[in-house]
Amino acid sequence: QVQLVESGGGLVQPGGSLRLSCAASRSIFSIYSMGWYRQAPGKQRDLVVRINSGSTNYADSVRGRFTVSRDDAKNTVYLQMNNLKPEDTAVYYCNAQTVVVGGGLSDYWGQGTQVTVSS
Repeated sequence: QVQLVESGGGLVQPGGSLRLSCAASRSIFSIYSMGWYRQAPGKQRDLVVRINSGSTNYADSVRGRFTVSRDDAKNTVYLQMNNLKPEDTAVYYCNAQTVVVGGGLSDYWGQGTQVTVSS
């Protein structure tokens, strides 16, 4: 199992920046993939970025503005968000996937952190 704790959300003006953190309860080396998702009110939860086996995939809406990074020593994944727009307002969730014995993946989620972009 993996416990995930997000932090770093808040209120920011358009054009501003925030950095989200996701601390995992175990070594992220042992985790198959990690990602960030977001969910705006009344909308489905959408992928923001996923990192897996050295590859990184960003949603088109954030590519060039958001950057994911990891600190393996701290078991932490970060999401640096620059040039924020009002449409980035959402609850941001950290996700981890681990391989299940016998095949398949298990998903784990953090509690979410609110990001509000408004003047």
